[in-house]
Amino acid sequence: MLDFKPACCLMSDLLTAVTDDDLTSETPCTDFTLADLIEHVSSVSQGFRAVGEHRVESGNDEADPDMTNDTPSTLVAEAIKHVQALGAAWDDPTAWQGSTSAGELELSNDLWGRIALTEMVVHSWDIAQSLGRSISLPSETLQACLDHVTEFIPNAPVPELWGPPVDVTANASQIDRIVATTGRTP
Repeated sequence: MLDFKPACCLMSDLLTAVTDDDLTSETPCTDFTLADLIEHVSSVSQGFRAVGEHRVESGNDEADPDMTNDTPSTLVAEAIKHVQALGAAWDDPTAWQGSTSAGELELSNDLWGRIALTEMVVHSWDIAQSLGRSISLPSETLQACLDHVTEFIPNAPVPELWGPPVDVTANASQIDRIVATTGRTP
């Protein structure tokens, strides 16, 4: 079981710093503005929360009916709510047990949890880059994410989600090695 709290707290803090003017900013995610990335974070948070709560049946988790995106502040507020709910769901030890089918993919919940943690860590870095900020996470969180991406991404069941890995120096930080493995240039 991994502790999601640091990554979810970081994501929430970064989202809180987003202003309306920031939403059209570019991000390290190809073809995603910051608003697009925030919508993605909100959506994957809902989906991975459903996995952690063992309530995914069809793989088509419906969008939150409260997610209206009428205003930038609504977009950010809803994303924060979903990120916090994700963290709470995976704080329950039973979230990590068993396996879950989502779409056409059945994986152990332990692996789903590691994928969800990677989403929070990597997209926190993406958002921080867009905002001109740096991030800080506990070494244990970063190491768990680094161990996951190093093993998972070269064998990912949906490889097109990741860019080709980027070379980094042998003494690169944990976060630089994580984002480089996911195809981002630190």
